Amino acid sequence: MTQAFLTALLAGAVTAGIPLLLAGLGEQVSQRAGVLNIGLEGMMLMGAYAGFVVSLQSGNPWFGFAAGLGGGMAVAALMAQFAVRWGLNQIVIGIALLLGVEGLTAILHHLSFAQTYPRLPAATTWPLPGLVHLPLIGPALFDRPPVAYAAFLLVGLMAWLDRRTHLGLAFRAAGDSPSALDAAGVDVLRTRAIAVLIAGACAGLGGAFMAIVGAGIFVPFMTNGGGFIAIVLAMLARGRPLMVLLGALLFGACLSATTALQVVGIDAPTDIVQMLPFAVVLLVLALFGDRGSLPASLGESWSRGNPLSR
Repeated sequence: MTQAFLTALLAGAVTAGIPLLLAGLGEQVSQRAGVLNIGLEGMMLMGAYAGFVVSLQSGNPWFGFAAGLGGGMAVAALMAQFAVRWGLNQIVIGIALLLGVEGLTAILHHLSFAQTYPRLPAATTWPLPGLVHLPLIGPALFDRPPVAYAAFLLVGLMAWLDRRTHLGLAFRAAGDSPSALDAAGVDVLRTRAIAVLIAGACAGLGGAFMAIVGAGIFVPFMTNGGGFIAIVLAMLARGRPLMVLLGALLFGACLSATTALQVVGIDAPTDIVQMLPFAVVLLVLALFGDRGSLPASLGESWSRGNPLSR
């Protein structure tokens, strides 16, 4: 009974945690460059809708993932234009984009499907020989769709990008000292825009994963606060992608606790269990929220010659 519960909990943690991981890694890049991307959930939601529709119409989930990535980037392009290029308030623009995307995807879903909720077939998995038969962790970790493995590999790629490349250095400079980056001859606004687009691509892919793999269906507002959890993960990770991974799995386990309990025959109150992720967010913020430091210019607009720009 205990092993069945732990296996179900771990499997659910991975399924629910991968969208948070992808969105959190993207938000981490955006924050490093000085852009607080409050519209992240809107990018996830657009990615979920675009990914679901394209996958449903084409019958090919790979097209769906590509559409989800593109949908997230489309919303991120608006964020980059309004908040980065035009220097408007990042929080206000992010909230406006989130509300706009929530309404748009709900309307599009109603126009496309009326009151029906078509489902996608179960995603094809790639079991890893040998590893998939390991007790407890084998089925949960090593019998996954290829996108799940790519998400884990992205953790290492983001760490390499941040510490070993000129682009990663430019992102950090754009967040900590944009004036110094400008003095070095690098376009600050372009650097920040690239970071926001990367965040949108990751969030859109996370949303597509949620719809195509996690649920197999699109429901309006289905992200249900996941984008905000990803923002918290990125803030608490302090530039460490591995911490985003661990945090995503923790919150994913909280999100999947209801299903894991049902596997072993425990009928827990759904409303109480669904409060777990947000209770954990508050607890983690209370314990670790004041540790480390965020980029000095996070949330601040920048323009050459502006005395308020650092």
